[in-house]
Amino acid sequence: MAGKCIALIAHDQKKDAMAEFARRNQKALADWHIVATGTTGGRVLDVCPGLKVTRMKSGPLGGDQQIGAMIATGEIDVLVFFIDPMTPLPHDVDVKALTRLAVLYDIPMALNEATAERLIKTLNH
Repeated sequence: MAGKCIALIAHDQKKDAMAEFARRNQKALADWHIVATGTTGGRVLDVCPGLKVTRMKSGPLGGDQQIGAMIATGEIDVLVFFIDPMTPLPHDVDVKALTRLAVLYDIPMALNEATAERLIKTLNH
């Protein structure tokens, strides 16, 4: 994948927030290729049909791992992952592996809206 690439992922209870984040930051995201887990990517495209979004599998079906592999191969520059800390997740181990890879490969990572808003403002400057 050429150019700048950002991964967008959101747990079920955070998908509305991610779609709204993308809508608010559509101008900044227009310069990026977006990789997203399946449902999250669909929600982003619903509100921002002009963005360049590649949808992976749903997170629990391997999408988190697909994006983790892309981090490991240097294809993803930034990770925005809206985590729901109140909902137990059967694929929690995949989530931990994904965030571990972002730390290991030292890419900027936001796990909540406040951090994502600050991060997105620095991306295109």
